[in-house]
Amino acid sequence: MEAKLNSEAGLELQPSQPPRIIVRDSRDVDVPAMLAIYLHHIRRGVESGLDVGDFEPPDAEDLKRRRKNMQQKRKMPHIVAEENGVVLGYAYAVPFRKRPAYRYAVKHSIYVHNDHLHRGLGRRLMGALIDACAAAGFRQMIGYIDGANRASLALHEAFGFRQVGYLPSIGYKFGHWTDTVMVQRSLGPGGTEPPQA
Repeated sequence: MEAKLNSEAGLELQPSQPPRIIVRDSRDVDVPAMLAIYLHHIRRGVESGLDVGDFEPPDAEDLKRRRKNMQQKRKMPHIVAEENGVVLGYAYAVPFRKRPAYRYAVKHSIYVHNDHLHRGLGRRLMGALIDACAAAGFRQMIGYIDGANRASLALHEAFGFRQVGYLPSIGYKFGHWTDTVMVQRSLGPGGTEPPQA
C-alpha cells in the first residue's frame, strides 16, 4: 500500500498499482536467474527438503550458448516471465527428435521460481509458449512430467494436453523411483493437413 498525505486526516493508505508480469524473449542477462530457478528444482524436486546430493550444476556459459542456438538458429521459443525487472520463471522448446521427420514436433519445459509458485506464472508462460510454437509452424508439443507433480499435470490438462504415455519407475532420484507422464497437444491444424512447403 502507498501512503498519501491528507491535509485534514494525516496519512491515508491508498491501494498501490498491482505488480505487472511481463512475458518476453529471454536474453543473456537472464541466464543467472534462470540457472538459479533450474538448480532449485533439480536439487529439491517436487518434494521440498530433499537433496540430490552428488550433482554437477550446468555451466552458465553453456546455457547461454544453448539458449542462443535454440532462439536464433532453430527459431525455438525461449521466454521468461518477469516482474519489476526480476525473472520469476522461464519456458522453452527444443526439437522433439533430431531426425527430419520430427521437425514439426517440439518438447517443452517450464520452470517457476519456488517463491512464486501458485501465482499464475506457469499459466502465463504456458499460454505464451503455445502461441509462439504455433506461430513458428510447429504442429505438436510434447511434455514429460514427473508423475508426482500434480500442479504441472493439472496445468497441462487445462491447456489441452492429454496423456499419451506413462513410464513407471523410469527415474531414480531423491531416494526413490519416479514415474514420468508423457503429454501431447496439437498446434494449429495439428496432423489434419500437411505442413506448408
